Amino acid sequence: MKIYYIHQYFRTPEQGGAVRSYHLAKGLVKSGIEVEIITAHSLPDYDQRWIDGIKVHYLPVPYEQKFGFLKRIWAFWNFVFLGRKLLKKLPRPDLLYITSTPLSTGLLGLWVKKKKAIPYIFEVRDLWPEAPIQVGAIKNFLLIKWLRALERKIYSGAMSLVALSPGIAVHLKKITPEKEVALIPNFSDLDRFYPMEKPGELEKKLPLKSGLTIAYTGAIGLVNAVDELLKLAKMAKEKGKNWNFLIMGEGSHLDLLNEKTKLLDLGQVHFIPFGPKEKVNEILNLADFAWISFAHFPVLKTNSPNKFFDALAAGKAILVNHKGWVHDLVKSHQLGIPFLPGKWEKAFQKLEELESNPSEIKKMGQKSRKLAETYFSKEIAVDRLVELIQPKPKPIQSGGVDIRTA
Repeated sequence: MKIYYIHQYFRTPEQGGAVRSYHLAKGLVKSGIEVEIITAHSLPDYDQRWIDGIKVHYLPVPYEQKFGFLKRIWAFWNFVFLGRKLLKKLPRPDLLYITSTPLSTGLLGLWVKKKKAIPYIFEVRDLWPEAPIQVGAIKNFLLIKWLRALERKIYSGAMSLVALSPGIAVHLKKITPEKEVALIPNFSDLDRFYPMEKPGELEKKLPLKSGLTIAYTGAIGLVNAVDELLKLAKMAKEKGKNWNFLIMGEGSHLDLLNEKTKLLDLGQVHFIPFGPKEKVNEILNLADFAWISFAHFPVLKTNSPNKFFDALAAGKAILVNHKGWVHDLVKSHQLGIPFLPGKWEKAFQKLEELESNPSEIKKMGQKSRKLAETYFSKEIAVDRLVELIQPKPKPIQSGGVDIRTA
């Protein structure tokens, strides 16, 4: 079986960032499926490389988190345009596996289905266009109406849909109740993220104090609300706490965050350059808690953030600033503390109590690792995807004899 896996922002573990597609594609290859990735890079020309048994096509479509709205839209449409040109030249596959964001990648599925009668599975990572509508990035009524119609058309055209969280799955079922929706959340890389027995080199370079250490590792944009971690750092400073705050990431709000840190004179906040997964694991292992945050819009409650699953694998206790799926997991499995709007003083007091009881923090971290191993390993996610693409024959009970169907 041959699959073209389309992901505009494909990354490898060495590059850092969201590597879900790398692991899923690698798992599909291991299961005997031929996979070719169609993605983009910032170089001026098309390129083609083999990465761990996966043939990767790089289209020349630059994209950065700091791009403005119009520049992002241009990158989205340019990727679709160049993707169509490439698909015309490539041998016919059996299936397209297309992942958002952006939603516009689904246009390649609609086009291939219409022109070549090739089916596609569409994976929904974030609710787009709902997210930019709620945060105010898209306000024009006619554009909103058109984007929602496009969303429905892409979902309806898919052979099946993949949701990364229960909230996303509910949304997909609401729009296209006739479609099969598979829940395959983001997952933990238990080999790359793990509790380290010995400190890494970074600990020697950072002037960390003896108090708690809280780390954020992930995107730094409008919706990530990392400024709330600065609010926590300010509270800690005002209350005389020798707590450390580590921030590793990249995005459109990184410079603003740096400026605000200097303005508030938060010397206990340390910014670490964005790096590969090994460096992220090292940062997490310096921390007592991992900070998981999003802006307070309803749509963001459905998110399935990579940084959360990395922290689980690293065996970290969790601080979460918003309600939703992640909050429910933290609460039900006793992984950490919610820092919800209007309840910060109570949460801060709980954090102070835990500071004097490090064994409880350790227990939370152990529960995180156990949850990752039990429910959120990459092997479980790959198995679910393989079953979706190549369903195993299901037994039919007939007179006490199983009849296997192809």
